[in-house]
Amino acid sequence: MFLGHYSVAFAARTERNKIPLWVLFVAVQLLDLLWAPFVFLRHEKVRIVLGITATRPLDLYYMPCTHSLIAALVWSALAAFVYKLVRGAKASGSAALIVALAVFSHWILDLIVHRPDLPIYDDTLKVGFGLLNYKGAEFAMEIAMLVVGIAFYLKRNVITSVGRKIGIVVFGVVLILIQTQTTFGSRPLSSNRIVAITTLCAAIAFLLEKKRRSPF
Repeated sequence: MFLGHYSVAFAARTERNKIPLWVLFVAVQLLDLLWAPFVFLRHEKVRIVLGITATRPLDLYYMPCTHSLIAALVWSALAAFVYKLVRGAKASGSAALIVALAVFSHWILDLIVHRPDLPIYDDTLKVGFGLLNYKGAEFAMEIAMLVVGIAFYLKRNVITSVGRKIGIVVFGVVLILIQTQTTFGSRPLSSNRIVAITTLCAAIAFLLEKKRRSPF
């Protein structure tokens, strides 16, 4: 799952909650951002097993600290707390809840596409519906989710600049190209690449919204 996570970020951002888009981009990928250093420190484990799914050869056989159901709930609550703490009076209780739900949406979407490698607690009771074994269906679902997410974003936010609208659409096209490579390419998304892509996407989201506040 790649585009699906970002579609949630686009759909969740409204003029009412005023959560910066880049914050939502980080939130929906927080579990993977945490997964990268946990893998580096060997607290979580992954290996290459060719053919383990039709889409990618990653065997995520041990990741209780980031992708268990209990861990996802804990990280979601912590993200809401940190968002409220940092934003202070600018953050409503509902906005903090949206941030928490954005973080937890990662686990729900992973549940749909992963093979049974998501533990409920620690390393036990692993679940996953396995849509990654159906490459075409998984790819189509992710594209559809992103298109719907961007459509919601454009509809629910005041965007007076034509250039910014074009920027959002172009950004969406770039994300689709990344998804295409991820699904049909031979190089799986490593932990380092996930961090790099998420950081870059969050930076682009920040610049796109900064442009909206410009007097020009």
